[in-house]
Amino acid sequence: MKTALKWGGRLLLFLFAAILIGIGAFFLHWWHLNRQARKQLSVKRTLTIDGYTFRDLNDNGRLDPYEDARLPVDVRVEDLLAQMTLEEKVGLMWHPPIGMGPQGEILNYPSPSNFFFNSTLNLLVHKKLRFFNLFRVAPAADQARWHNELQRLAEQDRLGIPVTISSDPRHGVFNFIGSDMLNSDFSKWPEPIGLAAAGDSLLTLQFGRIAAAEYRAVGIHTALHPMADLATEPRWARINGTFGADAALAARMTEAYVRGFQGDTLGPHSVACMTKHWPGGGPQEDGWDAHFRYGKNQVYPGHNFDYHLIPFQAAFRAGTAMIMPYYGVPKGQTPEDVGMNFNRYIIDELLRKRHGFDGIVCTDWGVVQGFDLFGIPIVEAKD
Repeated sequence: MKTALKWGGRLLLFLFAAILIGIGAFFLHWWHLNRQARKQLSVKRTLTIDGYTFRDLNDNGRLDPYEDARLPVDVRVEDLLAQMTLEEKVGLMWHPPIGMGPQGEILNYPSPSNFFFNSTLNLLVHKKLRFFNLFRVAPAADQARWHNELQRLAEQDRLGIPVTISSDPRHGVFNFIGSDMLNSDFSKWPEPIGLAAAGDSLLTLQFGRIAAAEYRAVGIHTALHPMADLATEPRWARINGTFGADAALAARMTEAYVRGFQGDTLGPHSVACMTKHWPGGGPQEDGWDAHFRYGKNQVYPGHNFDYHLIPFQAAFRAGTAMIMPYYGVPKGQTPEDVGMNFNRYIIDELLRKRHGFDGIVCTDWGVVQGFDLFGIPIVEAKD
């Protein structure tokens, strides 16, 4: 018995030591990555030309077209693209979550809120990412401080490409990471279904303007909303984020919402809207959630596929900057029964050609591989 206890104690000590060594190696690895990242950063100088001051973002001692705010956007973009590496271009195609510390500090240690245990420096410098969804809810002053520091780090990278922060709704009454977040420093408004109940598009326009100003004050420049889905399936769990089941009402609210956030045209005071979930995520079979494989089918028993497009057409009229397709498979509506994000008819024919949308198309989360959290599927990849 004593021998068994003795060996059991040794085994526990061995396991404890192995865990400590593993944790130490893990953090040593990230310390090394951060150290390597910081070596690639440099404080950028300024250039004064014709009485104007510019930042020398690529640190080459001259004013490049992309650094010159006087030039047209298209000219600046083309110049920047010509200087970017393939890795930097690929980095702009990703849109993962990012977090911040409790007091608005940069997370330069592995954190589960930073794209599943990444440090912020690793995301910016090594992975070359620039678009992030902010999952953290913090006091406005802390969030603004964090955003300014994040932009400072991005500016110190090779080309000084800034970061764009997006967010799910923050002005309603629900607080559920992944769909809604309640920010105590922001003004309080009804959920979209409540705005629809009021039926006042001018009120919705006013909400959009106020919410956009509050977003920009803390560094959020992309709204992962509105939901232009129609709530035609009462068992669907996301009805609170819609403007209801009436397409005409939802269209009026959607158009006002987008115009409120963006203005009549995108400009310095706009928050770009990513209208979702194209071409309508409401008709879920039996009300199941399309994040999961068992809820992948969208059905149209009333042959009303086109009815679900009406609110999106209003978003197009308002100039929505982006569109997010949904996870679901539109059963029997397209030449092939595949998920919206992979469906050539849905994206190329219906969105691009028939509706003439030439803005950004951003998939919903995890559509290629899905992802788990501690073995629990959060999003399952669709066919």
